[in-house]
Amino acid sequence: MPVYSMTGYASAQHSTASPSTDTETRSMPPSRLGLEIRSVNSRFLDLSFRLPEELRQYEPPLRELLTSRLKRGKVEVRAAIESGTSGTIADPTTRLIQRLNAIQDNVRSWLPQAQPLSVADVIRLASNEQGGSHDWSQDVMPLAEQTLKELLSARQREGARLATMLLGHIGQLRALAQQAVPLVPKLVEQQRLRFMERWKEAMALTDGATAPDAAQDRALTEATSFAIRIDVAEEITRLNSHLDELERLIKKGGEIGKRLDFLIQELHREANTLGSKSAALELTHISVDMKVFIEQMREQVQNIE
Repeated sequence: MPVYSMTGYASAQHSTASPSTDTETRSMPPSRLGLEIRSVNSRFLDLSFRLPEELRQYEPPLRELLTSRLKRGKVEVRAAIESGTSGTIADPTTRLIQRLNAIQDNVRSWLPQAQPLSVADVIRLASNEQGGSHDWSQDVMPLAEQTLKELLSARQREGARLATMLLGHIGQLRALAQQAVPLVPKLVEQQRLRFMERWKEAMALTDGATAPDAAQDRALTEATSFAIRIDVAEEITRLNSHLDELERLIKKGGEIGKRLDFLIQELHREANTLGSKSAALELTHISVDMKVFIEQMREQVQNIE
């Protein structure tokens, strides 16, 4: 399965001309329905809708559609209807003028003082009728399906890029771990030799007052204690185990974001422990480099679904 990012954007439009069966009705300019979906990272699935009043009734099916295909992310859906008559003066049809005239006569028969319709009133009513004449019920959900499909493709492309970056960083962390492995035995041997040199110096100063065997045992005990304190074999083993699991999850794909986030925390803990046990500048540098890579991975993992 692919790795999906929670970051993505997609938009689609549908244009249509209002159908007319009336030979006296002039052809109306096409209207356009625009839909866009954008998403960013979030711990859970958070949906928000910005729809015009004409499309409010479609929020429940749109919510159901998105919930069935998306698992995490802050997702915003925007829709807009652009009428082809925007910015133009409506041309009232003969039938509309006849209807308005009949309605006006009926109203004035009851309200003689009512003002007659002006030309501006007729044009405004004609514009309202033309602007709201199209039924979008057959267009909204297919357009939403198309937009969601494009969003998923965008999230998949971004997810593939993130997966490639994460795998590269995993390789870098493995290389750093390999550099740390031979350093500890080398440090232990250097410290053992240092303790033995101090033992010889101490024996020379005591002029035989201290038993040689007891002094040597004490030196070896100190060397052993030092070796235990700086031993990072367990940390390296756990770190490699976490890297193996990270690589397995990334190659498996699917909904892995939360598990990756947990493993990144564990990696950071091991790198910190490695730094705290450092007895040489080389190990300190390795620990710092590891934490830089891990922090970069943490930022990117936040975007994975």
